[in-house]
Amino acid sequence: MSDIAKQGAEAAPAVSVARIFREFLIIGAISFGGAVPYLRGRLVETEGWVDDKEFVEMLSMSQTLPGLNATNLAILVGQKLRGAPGAAAAIVGMCLPGAALMYVAGILYWRHGDHAASAATLKGVAAAAVGLALFTAIQLGRRSLETRADLAFVALTVIAVDRYHVSVLWALLGVGLISILWRHPRRAKSAGSQ
Repeated sequence: MSDIAKQGAEAAPAVSVARIFREFLIIGAISFGGAVPYLRGRLVETEGWVDDKEFVEMLSMSQTLPGLNATNLAILVGQKLRGAPGAAAAIVGMCLPGAALMYVAGILYWRHGDHAASAATLKGVAAAAVGLALFTAIQLGRRSLETRADLAFVALTVIAVDRYHVSVLWALLGVGLISILWRHPRRAKSAGSQ
């Protein structure tokens, strides 16, 4: 094993599958209104299992794949930490609290959903969820959007989806391709150096 590999192994102690399960169980239990802010707080700030750059990359991958962002992200982080057993522990831990709570909430809503208090509660939860999503977008944007071109790509995506009703998948593919072409080194430089 090389010296660099040894230093990397010493710097990143192995995380047990049980600990992965416990942390994702906590995240799943406390992440009301959207899990991404809670995932970032626990995985980046508290545990240090991933850094902000890696979190944004994993979140981007999670958003482009089918399924829920939080569960996709849990699988990616669990896989990174302990392979397939880590991914399984992360997904079960992440989903178990929500599944249990939704089962109970479904029964309560079925029995008492027509009351005014139920409607008011749902509106309050929806407002809180929007606030959490906005807060997370601002935090990640500060770390990810470095140039005016980055902001233009974000604006282009929002306009395509909101104004022109382009599907999210096609908007991400289209704007992603434009971004890649924009950042690609200019062929004129290579041609001029010949």
